[in-house]
Amino acid sequence: MFLALAALWGASYLFIKVGLEDDLSPGFIVFARTALAALVLLPVAAHLGALAGVRERLAPLFVLGLIQVTGPFTLITVGEQEISSSLTGILVAGAPIFTFLLAFALEGEERATPMALAGVAIGIAGVALLLGVDAPGGTAALVGGLLVVLATTGYAVGAWFVKRRVPDVQPVGAVAMTCTASALMTLPVALLTFPDHVPSLAATASLLVLGVGGTGIAFVLFYTLVASDGPRTTSLVAYVAPGFSVIYGVVLLDESFGPTTAAGLALIVGGSWLAANGGTRRELPASSIDVSPACQADGGPDAPLLEGGPKGGNRVAA
Repeated sequence: MFLALAALWGASYLFIKVGLEDDLSPGFIVFARTALAALVLLPVAAHLGALAGVRERLAPLFVLGLIQVTGPFTLITVGEQEISSSLTGILVAGAPIFTFLLAFALEGEERATPMALAGVAIGIAGVALLLGVDAPGGTAALVGGLLVVLATTGYAVGAWFVKRRVPDVQPVGAVAMTCTASALMTLPVALLTFPDHVPSLAATASLLVLGVGGTGIAFVLFYTLVASDGPRTTSLVAYVAPGFSVIYGVVLLDESFGPTTAAGLALIVGGSWLAANGGTRRELPASSIDVSPACQADGGPDAPLLEGGPKGGNRVAA
């Protein structure tokens, strides 16, 4: 299950690239993936009783959907028009760096230990290396890469927002509702940019797998693993998924992977791990949850550290 989850999340950028190469618009791709994910997640959330309290929190959940789903998904898809799928997957792996910086700046929730600060510096160096040296395409590729990096800050802001505005909604219910909110928000854009041709079989299959598998089923697997193996073990999937992104891009899309890319991957993944795990963590109140990768089909490494039972548990590491 762990490898299946990493493989699904790591494949997200491959499926996005296939859709883009078939001239599907970023808005249409984001709508399709979130709508399909909602179709999978809403019945699961209802079956688990995870929609309790959703009605009272509709407004914050819609805001969360904008911050943590619609915004990042759109930025990533637009950015991937200019850079490779494997580079996109590597850049998204830097999300814990921005989560750490945001938590430290706003709340002091992360102590600036030397190890954590070293992780931030190492990860930023990896981003600079990839964007400055390993992003062919000139200015357009640089802008595309920066959009992907900006998307990871949306995951960080969303994690901060959910702790304060949606503390009493179970994780699966929150993910289902944010995907639904994102689908509704992107529907007008999807209609305006509806493809003027019948999508190819490859593009259609990619959207189906991206929405149903990489988003919907992936989060069912994620919370099942949280319940059975614990949050800390499960969160390691975020550091395995970029490897799958690289393999898919190189093998299936003939993307390049040289020493600079390898160095950037090592710096970003290693720095993210240090930033996420190198500081002293303090626990939040018992009612808090952190669904920081809410609907992150991209497999962002900002994974929730849920402690307790399968519906979110009793404690969350900040």
